[in-house]
Amino acid sequence: MEKSYVVGIDIGGQTAKIGIVDARGTVLAQTAIKSNDTQSHEVFIDNLCNAVKSLVEKNNIVMDQIRGIGVGAPNANYYNGSIENAVNLTFGGMKIIPFAQLMTEKIGLPVRLTNDANAAAMGEMTYGVARGMKDFIMITLGTGVGSGIVVGGQLLYGHDGAAGELGHVTMVRNNGRICGCGKSGCLETYTSATGVARTARELLDETDRQSLLRNIPADSISSKDVFEAAQQGDELAKDIFKFTGNMLGQALADFVAFSSPEAIVLFGGLTKSGDLIMNPVVESLNANVMPRWKNKIKVLFSQLKESDAAILGASALAW
Repeated sequence: MEKSYVVGIDIGGQTAKIGIVDARGTVLAQTAIKSNDTQSHEVFIDNLCNAVKSLVEKNNIVMDQIRGIGVGAPNANYYNGSIENAVNLTFGGMKIIPFAQLMTEKIGLPVRLTNDANAAAMGEMTYGVARGMKDFIMITLGTGVGSGIVVGGQLLYGHDGAAGELGHVTMVRNNGRICGCGKSGCLETYTSATGVARTARELLDETDRQSLLRNIPADSISSKDVFEAAQQGDELAKDIFKFTGNMLGQALADFVAFSSPEAIVLFGGLTKSGDLIMNPVVESLNANVMPRWKNKIKVLFSQLKESDAAILGASALAW
């Protein structure tokens, strides 16, 4: 039987999105399961395999038509198919999970694994705003901050498969925020969705400024709440985005110095804030980059659906 399809999976801190993809790069059907409802990777893999089988059956496809499965996940090692010390995953933690091997044994199909940001970069390079680009950096702004670095048309993996952890460059050397990776002051702790919420709580605690955010219990504030307040003209919420964008722009200026990309592509939930995040990022980037690159590096939002980019990128591993 002709193997006409592959499955792409994007594992995030809250959900795992699953899609069936054909040879033209069309996502034919999607589903999702929670990724934060178990601390057991065995249980999660069982749930994932069952969801794949169910999606295939509902779309009148048989498993024999599936060529393989590509998976994008935080802290995934492309070389050995493991998820390593993925502290942003409930079932992860400081351990090494032979994910591809375990899933292959469970579902009976070849499984290949890469970092979730690398998967998003592959999807963007093939189908999105980075189509035709040979040198660009993908920055994913979600529960954490990930990155996929493309140099000369190839993803940069490094000697051990772990290259591209730009979310863990140190932005604050002294008394920085504690990061789940074990370091302090990481970019991720300031410019992820959770970092935005943390900035909001700190500002509300440190000042007596009026804000719509004071109507929300501090522990419940999310980046979405900050965005909605900023949209309504809340000055403190706007300042949170300025702080976040400035921090990210400073980091991007350093990233430009080592790979000289044509563009930086921003992807993930935080990009839905539009100009609130884009304007301070671009301003900060150009204020901090070397003169030779000032106003020359494009900063772009992904043009693919948030789910499609990572699913398509991950699926490319399975062809």
